[in-house]
Amino acid sequence: MIVNTRAVRIEWGDCDPAGIVFNPRFFEFFDASSWLLFDAALGVKPHELNAAYGLIGIPLVDARANFMKPVKFGDAVEIATRIVKFGRTSFEVEHRLSVGADLHIEGGETRVWAAQDPNDATKIRGVPIPADVIAKFG
Repeated sequence: MIVNTRAVRIEWGDCDPAGIVFNPRFFEFFDASSWLLFDAALGVKPHELNAAYGLIGIPLVDARANFMKPVKFGDAVEIATRIVKFGRTSFEVEHRLSVGADLHIEGGETRVWAAQDPNDATKIRGVPIPADVIAKFG
């Protein structure tokens, strides 16, 4: 499976008064990393998903993290993101955040391949993930 990596420098605004990253910020990092993975694999920007695939988006339905070591102001981190499993309408995303060679945070998300509900324009629903999309993730 394709792995997208990105570098992030931890800024003061990412941190709590103790100078370590405020835990909810990791979920923001993970969300951005998921969208970047899709851009890298599909070559489609998030705002172009509807035109390319008829999607409303890839909404998050579950998020989790294991905080093994603190990440601090000034740290240069690398976030490696990949899909670990595709289902019929959902998929599992893995995030691994490292400082140098040390793994500090493991995270995961469950997301849904979602389109507008044809029976109710105010709702979205999961739809089958196309085989050609899955193939692009290797």
